[in-house]
Amino acid sequence: MELKWKTCIRAGATVFLLYLFIRYWTVCAGILGTALGAAFPLLLGCAVAYVVNILMSFFESHFPKNRTNPRLDKMRRPFCMLLSYVCIALFAVFIVQMIVPELISCVRILAERFPKSLESALQWLEENFELSGLFAEGGYLFEMDSVDLQKNLMKAADLLFSGVGGAMGAAVGIITSIFSFAVTFMIAVIFSIYILSGKEKIGGQLRLLMRTYLPRRMEDKFLYVVRTVDESFHSFIVGQCMEAVILGGLCIGGMLVLRLPYAAMVGCLIGFTALIPVAGAYIGGIVGAFMIFTVDPVKAVVFIVFLVILQQLEDNLIYPRVVGSSIGLPGIWVLAAVTIGGGVLGVGGMLLGVPLAASVYRLLKADVFKRKK
Repeated sequence: MELKWKTCIRAGATVFLLYLFIRYWTVCAGILGTALGAAFPLLLGCAVAYVVNILMSFFESHFPKNRTNPRLDKMRRPFCMLLSYVCIALFAVFIVQMIVPELISCVRILAERFPKSLESALQWLEENFELSGLFAEGGYLFEMDSVDLQKNLMKAADLLFSGVGGAMGAAVGIITSIFSFAVTFMIAVIFSIYILSGKEKIGGQLRLLMRTYLPRRMEDKFLYVVRTVDESFHSFIVGQCMEAVILGGLCIGGMLVLRLPYAAMVGCLIGFTALIPVAGAYIGGIVGAFMIFTVDPVKAVVFIVFLVILQQLEDNLIYPRVVGSSIGLPGIWVLAAVTIGGGVLGVGGMLLGVPLAASVYRLLKADVFKRKK
């Protein structure tokens, strides 16, 4: 009888809390958004620690423990951690150095060619639509009296000053955003260092909490779900990086054979954007086609055809073998996960959608087989 009363009280409390959550959804959403915003640097730090831990675990597996010298054994973890951060930082600097200068150069070329193109367009409009009457004496622009002209000049001055003020506000906003992002990223990196330094201790504390407050059966199920999600994310990150390197190398080689400009830069860009499943290479291809277009429009068309063929080869041969087999998710669900994830969270959703869908797929598959038996 006592157990039934406890069950009724728990069920009633759960229903009441659910009612309050639905009834005051706006307030709860605001509180939740504030909490997530305040904890965002720490959540980002956890994500950074997870990615760095993959590389750090690889280095630690190749630097075995030194039982004879305790000092060297204590330096093993900091050395592997520092090496992992340095490798990731060098990769980021390499990508930026390869892409940004060439992109600035292409924008400068377009800026130099724009006046001539605009002049040609105006000349074509004037020849075909006889717009010269607007600028000739007696035309529409010369029919305004001095009062109208003065009013128009005042409006133009107000518009100019408001535009300058808006530009200043936008510049201040950009600088503030950059500074805020830099501070957030620094906090995240520092927090990730703390996590990686004592990951075994933190894991032991979490297990102790679960053993204290959760039943043994629920603890086993929770750990099983966590291990499945970890395996899916680990396999996805490693496979996606391998696939990006392969695709970038094939793109560089094909562009060199076809004698297309910016081969190394465009190949690195496509390899980097290929970290986004399915649609990433096309995003990099748009930027690459734009840059090649500034040199030769015909070669830009050749590049687009080459990229479409390469992407089909990658989708049908490379991706299923490198990434699809590692995460165990069929291609149709990969596409569905990327589409839904991108629609909900943008680029971040594209990155998280595939490993999350792979985790759910593995859990459901195991549960179905278990129930069949």
